[in-house]
Amino acid sequence: LVLVGASFVVPVAAHAEAAPADPIDTAMRTCLARADRSSPAGQAQCMDAARDSWQAAIDAAYRSLTAAAPDKMRRGWEESQRRWQTWRDKEVPLVHAVFQTTHGSAYVITEANVLLQPVRDRALQLRHAAAQFDATANSASDADPAPPKRPARLRPCTVDAACEHAQFDLNRYARKLRAKLAARSRVVLSHAQRAWLAYFEATSGLGTEAERVDLVGARVATLKRLAETAGND
Repeated sequence: LVLVGASFVVPVAAHAEAAPADPIDTAMRTCLARADRSSPAGQAQCMDAARDSWQAAIDAAYRSLTAAAPDKMRRGWEESQRRWQTWRDKEVPLVHAVFQTTHGSAYVITEANVLLQPVRDRALQLRHAAAQFDATANSASDADPAPPKRPARLRPCTVDAACEHAQFDLNRYARKLRAKLAARSRVVLSHAQRAWLAYFEATSGLGTEAERVDLVGARVATLKRLAETAGND
């Protein structure tokens, strides 16, 4: 395993979706519709504010998850969160490096959208996991509660057609992006990819095979967007 146009449509997570009227998405739509936010810079400001709100949602969901999860699962999610934060620290310079190769104010909006999506996805992922642990914790008040469910052992990606196909696309777009970057930016890409792989390895075993494919799919979408954007006028 080697390890997405300038639309400002509200992004949608591949698997764990927020409610249609999530307050953060609603606030962003309202901001985007304001006359004083109609410029590319204003639109980007709305997305940056939404990203800050989703980061706060990550923090809240993570606190809830770690409070309710059994010890072994809690440690797994703690490692996942640590790896996610490391990846984001490496990813932001990559995004900036790609958009420095573009020309045109519309790309300010696209860059803000690319930075927003993974933060929103992570918040939804943690909310979903926290809700599952909360449900298990609530069942513990029963006289004979069922034991906490643990994720089933995942098959290797090589025998999971959806996972294998997603990996193929991941490698393809990573190569395409690398070919369009200057040498110094290729180093930034390598750092981001290694950090993402560490995050993926720490996280994929905490969920289902479908959720594993969603993790890869989200990365494919970002690499595809960056590869199609690099060097554009």
